[in-house]
Amino acid sequence: MGETPGNLWSHPQLAAAVAREDWGAVFRTYRKLTGLSQTKLGERVGLVQPDVSDIERGHRRVTSFEVQQRIVTGLGVPQDLQSAGAKCDASPVVSLSLPGTGLDEDLLARVTSVADTSHRVDAPTLDWLDRLLAEHRRAEDLIGSRPLVRVMRQQLRTVVDLYAGARGSLADRVVRLAAEHAQFLAWMAQDQAQTAAALAWYDRSHEWALEAGDANMAATTLSMKAHMAWSGGRGTRCVRLAEAARWSAPGTSLGVQGMAAQMAARGHALDGEADHAHRLLDEAQGLISRASEHPEGEPVWMYFYDETWFTLQRGMAALHLRDWRAAVDHITAGLDALPDEYRRDKTWYRACLAHALAGAGESTQSTYVAVSSVPDAAAVGRPHAWNELHTTAAVLMRRRANEGHQLVAALREYDD
Repeated sequence: MGETPGNLWSHPQLAAAVAREDWGAVFRTYRKLTGLSQTKLGERVGLVQPDVSDIERGHRRVTSFEVQQRIVTGLGVPQDLQSAGAKCDASPVVSLSLPGTGLDEDLLARVTSVADTSHRVDAPTLDWLDRLLAEHRRAEDLIGSRPLVRVMRQQLRTVVDLYAGARGSLADRVVRLAAEHAQFLAWMAQDQAQTAAALAWYDRSHEWALEAGDANMAATTLSMKAHMAWSGGRGTRCVRLAEAARWSAPGTSLGVQGMAAQMAARGHALDGEADHAHRLLDEAQGLISRASEHPEGEPVWMYFYDETWFTLQRGMAALHLRDWRAAVDHITAGLDALPDEYRRDKTWYRACLAHALAGAGESTQSTYVAVSSVPDAAAVGRPHAWNELHTTAAVLMRRRANEGHQLVAALREYDD
């Protein structure tokens, strides 16, 4: 009992339970070594206490990949202990790879050296690829990332193949396009909780952006890595990456600066630093307002960054600061303005609204919002909205709200 994080996972019984994916044994051993209650362990992994109890006693098997990932992340299972089935695919794509992955590097070799000069690239071809990428970004808003991943991998291959025939300024455009495609692939990997792949693609995008002299994309990749840190509950790292996005790429657009400022604000909010969070949110809002006056000065991927999106981010900051009423008001206002066809985003923010309502003590309304979101969360909101609904259930159960059992039952219908 009382094992420290440094030696906890060296315990042979715990390591063996992880290796055979016996999550009931993992829970029992982890609690024995740490002294945690079932309720406290459940809060770490996004499960309510009755579910933890059922898993420990073998009355429920964990077959859902999303639930397994919540356990792995919440308990901090070291990468070397995770079995192949529990790990995320660390390779960005099946047939492409980045340096250091140990796989075929032919694609990346072709982006930095002239391998074939038989095809000369022209501006209309690159214009077409620019438009195609813009259409795919907007399609991803509506249908989610999963249907587009294979298409975007092939599209990046096409862009990279063009490098060999590009000359002068066109070569710079090809590298810039490659950076944008890598950033989009990183976002889609992040959306599917493939953290290693997302980080690898963001790093590649950042490198290509620097090569192409694209300050806006270089800063955006750092802001998106800050977003990943925020998603993982790492407030300080979120702030540091967001600040790096602000100072390491001078000359960025007002919108890109605003994105970095609000990401830093969210990191401070995650750490409970209300004054810093509110100051940076006000600064970000000023930058957004100025950017909206000159949209032509913003990079194409910033199309989503508007007052509606920012209102939702204020709500998220309030959620972390436990300012429940402000969180409910901001998220509700943002949801009302968000188009209905943005099914995935609406599902995510409805799950966050349910959490805020539960925190505010409005159990009945929270349960109504959460339960009505379960089908969409199961279909298009895994893992993020799904995990948030489990968190909401845990809050309701902790407050001894009878409605919490209704939400738990709704989630169980889809969880496995």
